[in-house]
This record gives sequence, structure tokens and C-alpha cells, in this order.
Amino acid sequence: MLKPVINIVMGSHSDLEQVKPCCEVCEEFKVPYELKILSAHRSPRRLVSFIQGATRKGAKVFIAAAGGAAALAGTVAAHTTLPVIGIPIRTSNLSGLDSLLSTVQMPAGVPVACMAIGKSGARNAAIFALQSLALSDKKIANKLCAYKRSLARSIRK
Repeated sequence: MLKPVINIVMGSHSDLEQVKPCCEVCEEFKVPYELKILSAHRSPRRLVSFIQGATRKGAKVFIAAAGGAAALAGTVAAHTTLPVIGIPIRTSNLSGLDSLLSTVQMPAGVPVACMAIGKSGARNAAIFALQSLALSDKKIANKLCAYKRSLARSIRK
């Protein structure tokens, strides 16, 4: 099995339904990923340990999905120099607006690229991660070009 280059972390098992499109894109592009459930609030030591271990194993990008206070992406960003992409999870409280604001409002020096709330954000997070990887991986770059062409063709139909 290939070492994961994209590491997806979600704060709760209940986030999985909204994170699935992210995993599906990784599978579609045949890019190895790892999916973990870790909480910035309930398991902070395990989260930091995972970040450090993933980096040692060759991680290139982190994707963090969380709802509510949504501290996960920021916590990941605080413990790595690798790109971190946040997926705000749609919640019953405020429809995920709380998640969006928590994810996007990072202090200077601790950046998180923030996607849209929910499933479309999850899909875009994976594509954004692939675009980052494509800077040094011609195979992924070529697949992304083909993907973008297919998007254009789908509009013409």
C-alpha cells in the first residue's frame, strides 16, 4: 500500500457523510490518503501525534473537517508547515455558518485554506489538495487537466 500524501482529519464520525466527496476525489485520482477521526478539543494529544507522524511518513497536505467551534484545521495548521485545507461542516446550529467563521478566521501566520460548507467544500478541498500536489507531480497535473476538460464538456451538453 502506498503512503498517504493527503491526510484527512475529521472531528467526529458524524462528519463522515459530508467528508465522503473528499475521499471519493482522492480515489478517483488514485492518490493515497488517510482518514482519521481526531478532535482538537477531545483528543488534542492524539491529534498532534498524528500530525507529527503523518509528516514523518511523507504527508504533503492536510485536510481538516469540523463543525461548530471548528478548531481542528487551525490546530493542525499550528503544528505543521504543510498546507492545511479546512472544510466547515454543516451543523444544525446556524447551518454551518459557525463552522465557516471558525475555520476561516485564523490569526496572521497560521493560514488555513477554507472551502465551502459541507459536501461541495469537501470535494473542492480534495481538488485543491491535488492542485497543490500537481505543482511537483506531472501525473496528477495531467489528470487535473483532463478533469477540467470534462467539466467544460459537461456544460456544453
